Amino acid sequence: MADRSEQAGAPGHARILGLRIDRTSYEEATRKVIAMARAGEAGYLCAANVHMVMEAFDDPLFRQALNDAFLLTPDGMPLVWGLRQLGLRSAERVYGPTLTLHVCEAAAQAGIPVALYGGTEDSLAVFTAFLQQRCPGIRVVCSIAPPFRPLTAEEDAAYTGDIVASGARILLVGIGCPKQEWWMARHASAVPAVMLGVGAAFDFHSGRVRQAPPLMQRAGLEWLFRLCMEPRRLWKRYFKHNPRFVYLFARQLIRTRLGLS
Repeated sequence: MADRSEQAGAPGHARILGLRIDRTSYEEATRKVIAMARAGEAGYLCAANVHMVMEAFDDPLFRQALNDAFLLTPDGMPLVWGLRQLGLRSAERVYGPTLTLHVCEAAAQAGIPVALYGGTEDSLAVFTAFLQQRCPGIRVVCSIAPPFRPLTAEEDAAYTGDIVASGARILLVGIGCPKQEWWMARHASAVPAVMLGVGAAFDFHSGRVRQAPPLMQRAGLEWLFRLCMEPRRLWKRYFKHNPRFVYLFARQLIRTRLGLS
């Protein structure tokens, strides 16, 4: 039997290790982003996976920053399965790189200007060309590839000023978790745009990094594919976070079913 929020057709959400994960869809999330952009509203959307949940579990301030997002989508299949186990049985995956395409296609149709922040100058150039072919009429009004180091206050102010001056109403932020989520939270009051944390979307769609095959994605094994592609960079993340997530979520689920939390 579906929970009451599902019966009523409400968006619905559940807490996974303290982090609010929303039940949504590509269509619903895209409509929300476009509606906010048209209305001149600001805010940020995060696409959550196990890595993000565990970073939030370990850092209450980061967890609060994420919970302040207007939408937290289940980017990874483990979170979709978690939502279903917690009663949101119609939960589906809303994967950041794919949501990026849905939003860009809708922005092109609506004439909403878009900005890009992250990646390298080369990857952004290739990604912009890809978008122009995929989404005819899209207006990419600002494209910034910040250096791979902490920014000075002057650099940060200059980049922020460029984004604001561009008139962008949607900003795609692809500088990796948790850096991009912190950046959006700290710039939410300074950037009058709807911001989306899109992770590796720039690199995926520019062809610089391979995505996992659809079968591995559906099986929740995208992490394994990425580990094989970038073992030196990712092995610590996955071996630190994945086993802990399984244990802690299993404990949460048992306590929930026993009525202890």
